[in-house]
Amino acid sequence: MISVEHVYKSVTDSSGTLHILRDIDFTVPQQQTLAIVGASGSGKSTLLSIIAGLDKPTRGTVWLAGQDLFSLDEDDRAQLRAQQIGFVFQSFQLLGNLTALENVMLPLELSGRSDARAAATEMLSRVGLGERLRHYPKVLSGGEQQRVALARAFVTQPAVLLADEPTGSLDFATGEKVMALMFDLNRELGTTLVLVTHDPAIAQRCERRILIEAGQVAG
Repeated sequence: MISVEHVYKSVTDSSGTLHILRDIDFTVPQQQTLAIVGASGSGKSTLLSIIAGLDKPTRGTVWLAGQDLFSLDEDDRAQLRAQQIGFVFQSFQLLGNLTALENVMLPLELSGRSDARAAATEMLSRVGLGERLRHYPKVLSGGEQQRVALARAFVTQPAVLLADEPTGSLDFATGEKVMALMFDLNRELGTTLVLVTHDPAIAQRCERRILIEAGQVAG
């Protein structure tokens, strides 16, 4: 499903060149759950952004569902993301002027789905928020906001889910509940999951783990 081929990422400014990623090379089969682990600043979030096609590598490429991401222009990459990828972020990334229902409907509406309201309502009910459809993010708890984000990520039934520190803004107990829900939905829908985390307990839930140290695969 995903093939990361000899990816390097460097940035240069007046102070010199910083090498963020160096020769990252691995594949992720369909429906596998993979944790990318490492200390803060190790390059793992940059790697996830490159896998998503949101950031470009200095060298190397990423294949997603048989397509070379960086042979596409930005518009085509955005279209492929909309078709194939769901995202869950540490900071939820909900639109504050939209209700929970409208946040989950948005990706469906952008793809032209005529059943956006019904599908979004069903998915919010599945994550336990059937009574919170018309609430705005500011009146939802952190755990509720992350469940809205999960519903939005899964409602399009993406082939790939990319999650960047999805419990980083939550307390331990709430984070545990959110992670259990995410893995349950992932198994149910047969999604390929790539998860960035610094939490060993979360990483252990995945079938496979890759350790990034100083921009390189260390194990």
